Amino acid sequence: MSETRALVSVVDDDESVRESLPHLLAVCGYRAQAFSSAEEFLASGSVGQTRCLILDVAMPGMSGPDLQLELASRRETVPIVFITAHKEESERPQLLARGAIECLFKPFSESALLDAVEKALRAS
Repeated sequence: MSETRALVSVVDDDESVRESLPHLLAVCGYRAQAFSSAEEFLASGSVGQTRCLILDVAMPGMSGPDLQLELASRRETVPIVFITAHKEESERPQLLARGAIECLFKPFSESALLDAVEKALRAS
């Protein structure tokens, strides 16, 4: 079973994702919060408490991969599950090689997302 009440942060510029994913995660027993940008997440003070980061690849300002590199430069080890609407398979191996747990293409199933979150929590 999942590590319940673990904090999962969602960073996505799509409002529908910011509304739906935290709801799904809460129903499954996680604490969840959403941010509209990488910059907002970094400024939130939640980085150290986040046990899994669900992160959009393409966003205005700092992209998901840029945030991944920024967290690494700060020596923050937050397991990342990337989500993207851009089906550019070539980017996926690079994201995984840099330590991402998974890279899911939108639309993805609830079970695929929850499996990735569980995998991330086991890695944290």
